[in-house]
Amino acid sequence: MERKSTRSGDNHGERKPMRGNDAGAGKRGRGASSDASGDTQERVTQKRTKKLSEYGKQLAEKQKVKEMYGLREKQFQRFFANAVHAQGAPGENLMSMLERRLDNVVYRLKLAVTRRQARQIITHGHVLVNGKKVYSPSFLVSVNDVVTMASNVAGKQGFVEQVVDKRLNIGIKVPEWLELDKQDRKGQVLRLPVRSDIQTPIEEYLIVELYSK
Repeated sequence: MERKSTRSGDNHGERKPMRGNDAGAGKRGRGASSDASGDTQERVTQKRTKKLSEYGKQLAEKQKVKEMYGLREKQFQRFFANAVHAQGAPGENLMSMLERRLDNVVYRLKLAVTRRQARQIITHGHVLVNGKKVYSPSFLVSVNDVVTMASNVAGKQGFVEQVVDKRLNIGIKVPEWLELDKQDRKGQVLRLPVRSDIQTPIEEYLIVELYSK
């Protein structure tokens, strides 16, 4: 009599064919998982790009203001710290303080062609505030301060004609917080500058956001 072979591993070793619906579900599951992973990665990338973009804007705005007023990083940080501790909005305080710098005032009064030139004039002792020489370009003027050129500068006919008088006669408007006396080549601080006095497009809130991190 023939004996049927009944090895115990035969039945267990056979794989049942997956039905159509089950196979599709498996593929869809794997596909959905892959799509979800891809979407997550894309969102993370977009978030990082947006974050970098915002930081880039903030940094660019700070650099623009630094270059405009000719400040080094430590100087700028000191002005910002003072602006934060003063009453009012930090951004507006910062811009007001920068405008009150003596080198900026000399430039705004049209007594120098650029702020850089104004700094040079000041450091050489050619600018007086209330009759006294001031050697620091970062000196902050106050209300009623009178800014004049030193007598040794006034006596330099070439400089006066080519720089001071030439710019005084240009139709550049002096800010309302300052008063210019063209004849005597001097100016007076009528009031402290406010944000609306600054016509240059500056988004100072970006600088505040940058230093608030």
